[in-house]
Order: sequence, then C-alpha cells, then structure tokens
Amino acid sequence: MRIKEFLYLAIFVNPSSWLLQLLRYFFVGGFAFIIDYSLLYFFTEYIGIHYLLSASISFIVGLIVNYLLSVKWVFTISKYDNKAIEFIIFGIIGIIGLGLNALLLWIATDLLHIYYMVSKIIVAGIIMLWNFICRKLILFSKHID
Repeated sequence: MRIKEFLYLAIFVNPSSWLLQLLRYFFVGGFAFIIDYSLLYFFTEYIGIHYLLSASISFIVGLIVNYLLSVKWVFTISKYDNKAIEFIIFGIIGIIGLGLNALLLWIATDLLHIYYMVSKIIVAGIIMLWNFICRKLILFSKHID
C-alpha cells in the first residue's frame, strides 16, 4: 500500500480496525491534549489557579473536544442509540481518567519533583491509552440489539 492510499484510508474511510481507530484516536487525543495543555498553562500561569484545579478544568474542556471528534471521526459504531447515555458513559470514563490524571500528576509533580508541565505530558500518554481502551471496549464496538 502506498502512502497516498494509506493516508486516504486513515482520513476518509470509516475505521473498522483497532489499529486505524487507535491512530485516529491518537490525533484526536493529541488535538484535545493541545487544548488541555494550553489551558492548564494559561489558568495556572496567567490566572493564578492552583495547577491541580487548572488541570481539572482543562481536562474537562479536552474531554468535550475529544468526545465530539471521537464520535464523528474515530468510532463509527456505538453500543448505544441514545446519545445522552453514550455521552454520560463517555464522561464517566473521562471522570475516572480525570481522577487518574490528578493522582498521577500529583505523584509526578509533588512526590517525584518533576515540573508540572513535563508531568502532564507523561500522564497524558497514560490517560490517552486508558481512555481509548475503555471507550473502545465499553462504548464503541458491536451494536447491542
């Protein structure tokens, strides 16, 4: 397969394989992370909010962006016809991710003394995998009849 064909499949064709979905989720997650990371820095450095509260606010904004892009571009099959239930479950997974995000960020920053912006990059990778696997298995696989 040539690069041009691969890019066409990766961008325009409905993803059916885990690998293609993970690739798309990486880009969606990356975009949501840029928003999350930028807001974390802005709220902490310019507004003066404690980094853990800033991380929570920025994470929630990133979660909303991630959901909107995920249901439009990454996951084409949902187990739920009701979008409200789907978003609630997506959010619950995100809230668990938020808790893990805060815990791991605190461990890396306060206990291991890693600069909070570096800690955020490390933690984001872990949380991205958590979110993808949970969302794929719980929400976006074969449709329940």
